[in-house]
Amino acid sequence: MTDQQIAEPHPVEGGVTSARGFRATGVHAGFRKDPERRDLALVVADEPCACAAVFTQNVFCSAPVTVSREHLEGVGYGTARAVVVNSGNANAATGEPGLEAARETARIAGDAVGCPASEVLVASTGVIGVQLPLAPFGTGLPAAVSLLSAAGGADAARAIMTTDTCPKEAAATFSGDGVGYDGCTFTVGGMAKGSGMIMPNMATMISVLTTDAPVAPNVLHEALVRAVGRSFNKVTVDSDTSTNDSCFLFASGDAAPAGAGAFDPDGPAFARFEAALTSVCETLARMMAADGEGASRLVTVHLAGAANDADADLAARAVANSPLVKTAICGHDANWGRIAMAIGKSGASFRQEDASIDIMGLPVCRGGLAQTFDEDEALRRFEQPEIVIDVDLGAGEAETTVWTCDFTHEYITINGDYRS
Repeated sequence: MTDQQIAEPHPVEGGVTSARGFRATGVHAGFRKDPERRDLALVVADEPCACAAVFTQNVFCSAPVTVSREHLEGVGYGTARAVVVNSGNANAATGEPGLEAARETARIAGDAVGCPASEVLVASTGVIGVQLPLAPFGTGLPAAVSLLSAAGGADAARAIMTTDTCPKEAAATFSGDGVGYDGCTFTVGGMAKGSGMIMPNMATMISVLTTDAPVAPNVLHEALVRAVGRSFNKVTVDSDTSTNDSCFLFASGDAAPAGAGAFDPDGPAFARFEAALTSVCETLARMMAADGEGASRLVTVHLAGAANDADADLAARAVANSPLVKTAICGHDANWGRIAMAIGKSGASFRQEDASIDIMGLPVCRGGLAQTFDEDEALRRFEQPEIVIDVDLGAGEAETTVWTCDFTHEYITINGDYRS
């Protein structure tokens, strides 16, 4: 493909309703005590459309994850019309009653939207081990349907928040010019939540993505798996993988000309779509890391020179998950020894004498040995909102990037008081 054919996507303001063919809203249904806090989000496609999803790998998966998998026939893709997300209750570790509650949620939503329950996907986030009440859905979902609009994405993004301090939305467009869809502009948009219990393999991380590009369900799933692998699965706040992780992607095809078929998965239009999807997912992933519980800094760990991709991931995650590294960053301490410790214990294959470490562009370790650097300059650079750590293992060509955040006293306060 030419550079023109794989042109970069264009970030735009917006979120889950930026793509054509989707409406959304967020309301207070009663899962939370505060009547001013939205706790029920609903995203609806104008018509049943292609859908794909990726779910938690935690064996203790929640009832909504199980039911959504069922509705996508166990393969992670199919056709769907809507997704319902409640916050304040995870409906995890709730047994058969929890499964029945998740199924009843889909039925209530289907009745309100006007579609079969099998076309409704469900997600929940909140406290684990508490039975999910159904009464809030009975009143909240009809109210939500009456408020659905193409401008409702921001309300939906707020409704899925738990310990998040801000809603997370992103969107990007790409042109169909020169790739068989001249005159067409396609959009990918989405929302996400996640602040703690975040280390997705696929954390509590929930995301709903939409596009108006024409993509077949199985191909949509393949693209989503790749995009998640490059974005959400590269985020870790506290190394804990949630019971409820869910990432949904709907494709309406509404921006394509009438009668146009689905994108050829080997063609340039699809390549542009996947680039836009990955861009939106990466933006949301960075927002999640920056908004980690109690975080004061986004931390980007770039790991290069690994012998293979697996080693790159091992070493990068060891740094990103280290409480000692994260607390040093909170204290504005360029303590590279903690980074060296983390990569050394990671299991990645490398020689100590080949390793190099930079913190915020300052060389602090070369050949496994300390380098003299300006401590005052390091302190100044730690005032930046994003801290960048570069590690080169000197063992090969593989590299990766992982996003995390620092650990502050506030993290302990939030999690010590979570059920209070």
